[in-house]
Amino acid sequence: MSAAAEPPATEASSGRGALRRNLPPARRFLAGRKRVLVILGGWSLLESAQTFLGGYCLAQALDRGFLAGQTGTGLLWLAVAAASVLGAGPPMRGVFAQLAELTEPLRDALVRRAVRQALRRAVTDPARTDDRSDTAAVSRLTHQTEIVRDSFAGLVLTVRAFVFNAAGALIGLLALAPELLLVVLPPLVLGIALFLATLLPMASAQRSFLDADEAVAEGVGAVSAGHRDLVACGAQTGAAERTGRLVDAAERTSRVLARWAALRTVALGVAGQLPVLLLLVATPWLLRQGVTTGALAGALTYLLQALLPALHSMMTALGAAGTRLLVVVDRFQDATAPPVPPKAPDRAADAGLPRGRRPSRAAVPSVEVRAVTHAYGPDSPPVLEHLSLTVRRGEHIAVVGPSGIGKSTLAGVVSGLVAPDDGTVLLGGEPVAGRTAQDLADRRVLIPQQAYVFTGSVRENLLHLRPDATSGELTHAVRTLGAGPLVHRLGGPDAVLDPRALSHGERQLLALCRAYLSRAPLVLLDEATCHLDPVAEARAERAFAERAFGDGARARDGALIVVAHRLSSARRADRVLVLDGTTPRFGTHEELLTSSALYRDLFGHWEHPPPPAGR
Repeated sequence: MSAAAEPPATEASSGRGALRRNLPPARRFLAGRKRVLVILGGWSLLESAQTFLGGYCLAQALDRGFLAGQTGTGLLWLAVAAASVLGAGPPMRGVFAQLAELTEPLRDALVRRAVRQALRRAVTDPARTDDRSDTAAVSRLTHQTEIVRDSFAGLVLTVRAFVFNAAGALIGLLALAPELLLVVLPPLVLGIALFLATLLPMASAQRSFLDADEAVAEGVGAVSAGHRDLVACGAQTGAAERTGRLVDAAERTSRVLARWAALRTVALGVAGQLPVLLLLVATPWLLRQGVTTGALAGALTYLLQALLPALHSMMTALGAAGTRLLVVVDRFQDATAPPVPPKAPDRAADAGLPRGRRPSRAAVPSVEVRAVTHAYGPDSPPVLEHLSLTVRRGEHIAVVGPSGIGKSTLAGVVSGLVAPDDGTVLLGGEPVAGRTAQDLADRRVLIPQQAYVFTGSVRENLLHLRPDATSGELTHAVRTLGAGPLVHRLGGPDAVLDPRALSHGERQLLALCRAYLSRAPLVLLDEATCHLDPVAEARAERAFAERAFGDGARARDGALIVVAHRLSSARRADRVLVLDGTTPRFGTHEELLTSSALYRDLFGHWEHPPPPAGR
C-alpha cells in the first residue's frame, strides 16, 4: 500500500474477492478430510444432547417435581441433568483430538507455500534479496502461519459449539413449548444476519490493517539497516517523514477496524441480549398460552447457559479470528504461481499458410526479436528502439556496447522477464508474451552478473533447475565447466554451502554448472563470467556453445547469447550485436571491424587498455 494513504478497496483486496479466491482451496482441504469431519460431528452430537438435557431436565424437575410436591421426582430429573454435565468430558476430548487432525496439516501446507513463494521471489528478483531479508516472507513463515493455525482452531471450536448447542437448545425449546420459539427466534435471526453482513467489510479492513502493519515493519527495517547512510547524507528528516506517513496509515486502518468491531458488538447485543429481554417481557402472554413455569425456567436456562454463551463465542471468533483468518490465508495465495497456460496459437494461420503446411522446425530460428521498443518510464528515452534480431538454431551470439546502452535489458526482454512496450519476441517460433513461468524456464535459462546461490548442499544448488539429473550428469557438468576443484574444496556435492563464504567468481561458476544441467535449450549469459579469469570464461562459453549443438531436446532450439565482458567473448561468437543507442549493427567480428566505428573503438579499448593513473 502507499505510504501516504490507504489504497481504495478493490475486488482483489476486498473481503469478497478474498472469499472467492479461498473458497475452492478450502473446499478441497475439507473434502480430503471427510473422515475427520464425520468423527468431529459425532462427538459434537453428544455435546448437543447434553445441552438439550440441561434445560429440559430443569423444566421437568420444576413442573413434575418440586411444584407438584414430588421432591423425589424433582431430584431425579436434576440428577439426570448433572449426569449429562459430568458426561461431557469424553466428547470434548474427542473433539480436540480431531481438531489437531485439521489444524496441523493446514499449518504445514502454509509453511511450504510461504517457503515456495520466498524462493521463487529470490530466484526471479535476486537483487531484491541481496543483503536484505524478505521481512514479509519471514512474517508469513513465523507469525502469520501461527495466526492461521490458532484462528482456524478457534473458529472450528466455536462455530461447531454454536451450531450443535443451538440445535440442542432450539429442539429443547420446541419440546417445552412451541410459543417460546416465537419470542426467541426473531431477535436471534436478526442479530446473526446483522453480524454476517459485517464480516466481508471487516475482512477488507483487516487486510488493510495487515498491509499497513507490514509496510511499517519493512519501512522501519529499511531505516534501521541504513541509519548510518541516512546520518551521513543528512537525510534523517526525510526518513522520519516517510516512516511517520507509514505509521499514520497504520493508525487510520486500525480506526476503521475498530468501527467495524463496534458494529459487531451491536449485532451481538441484538442476538444475545434481546431474546432474554423479550422472554421476560412476554412472560404474562406466555403464561396465558399455557406455558408452564418450568418451561419458562428451562427456556432461560437454554438462553443464558447454552445458546447465548455459544453465540457470543461464535460472533467473537468470526468477527475477529474469522476475518483475520480469511485475510491472512489470502496472503498465502501464490501470486507468483504459474497461471493456466494459454492455448498455443496456430502458427500456420498467423503466417497466412493453410493449416497443415507449417514451416519445418529446422527453418524456425531459436530467437526472433521483432521491432522491440522498451523504456523504463513514460518520460524516459527508449533503451531499445525498434530493435530486430534473429538468432539461428545452434548459433553463438555476443552482445557488446557501452555501459547502460541496453544489453541487460535485451537479455531480460528475450528471457521474458521484461515485457517490451512494443514489438514481439519469439523463442523457437513461439511468443514469449503470455507464457507461464514454468514454460519459460523450460525454454531458456538466464544467468545474471549477480549469481544466486543459497544455503544448502552443493548438490541442491547445482540441481536447482533440474532436480532429476543423475549423478553422472552432475559430474559431467562439473568437469566440463572446470568446477571440480571448487566442489572438492567445498567438501564434495553433499557438503553444506554457505553463500557468504564464496567469492563472486565461485558463485558464478556454481551458477554456470546449474545452467548447464538445465534442459532449457537457450542460454543467456548476462556478464555471468565477469568474475572468472579469461581461461575459465573461455572454457564456460565453449561448453555452452557445444551444448547448443548437442543432440536431444536441449538442441531443439539451442543457442547461446552472451552479454560480453571481454573482447575475447566477441571473437569466439559466430556473430556480434553492437548496441550504440541509434543504429544497432549485427555481423561477424571481421565484418563489424569494417562497418561499425563503435566496435572498432571497443576493440581498440579492449586490445590496448589505457595505462593506470599516475603513469
